[in-house]
Amino acid sequence: MNEPDLRELLGAVQTGAVSLDQALAALRPAPVENLSFARIDFQRTRRTGSPEVVFCEGKTPEQAARIFARLAAHDGRAMATRASAAHARAICEQTPRAHEHAEARVVMLGQAELPEKAASALVLVATGGTADIPVAEEAALTAAFNGCRVARLWDVGIAGVHRLLAESQLLAEAAVIIAVAGMDGALPGVIAGLVSCPVIAVPTSIGYGTGLGGVAALMNMLNACAPGVGVVNIDNGFGAGYLAAAIVRGSRAQRASQ
Repeated sequence: MNEPDLRELLGAVQTGAVSLDQALAALRPAPVENLSFARIDFQRTRRTGSPEVVFCEGKTPEQAARIFARLAAHDGRAMATRASAAHARAICEQTPRAHEHAEARVVMLGQAELPEKAASALVLVATGGTADIPVAEEAALTAAFNGCRVARLWDVGIAGVHRLLAESQLLAEAAVIIAVAGMDGALPGVIAGLVSCPVIAVPTSIGYGTGLGGVAALMNMLNACAPGVGVVNIDNGFGAGYLAAAIVRGSRAQRASQ
């Protein structure tokens, strides 16, 4: 159980709204469901604030669909990443309310419900170019799945930096910015030099031969001159969106405890 949920539970025990036995039952580990090919971690939401997500690559469509359905039944929401058309079709057949986001290779059902005040924290997802949008959209959907308010800012790379500077108001409003770029991967460093919030850099595999499938962008982001930049792996939009949500969640918990 994460700290905000634990505080809420202990407060309810203190006021008498929840009995000691009820609190103990809530703190006991939830069962892990064994599907023979996968063990579903139903306790993850309580432990980390976000449910387990289905990574489809390497799984058959039937396996992905079955895991997704069980998560949806347990949590009321579910997400699958790196879903091929076959994965998405199988998932949507088994869970008809799920929705495919083909460009991002994501399938989703529902999202976290947060208090009204929590919706004020904005996660801004920006791309260097149009070709980076599939990775960026995976990041945006992941942050939204975890309850964040998300804005998108496409094609503002440094080849025409005036496009980025024209959005200074939006940059200033963000609580976290995810900067997604291939080629030389310079966008996150430029953004970090303009804002006070954390910047999550996502290198993409977009670029010509010496880009080495995203390695050049990754190295440039790791060597960013501006401070305040954290870097995830190449094409890892999911990791960036999850981290952004964790940052927002942590800042909310800190404000609540003050």
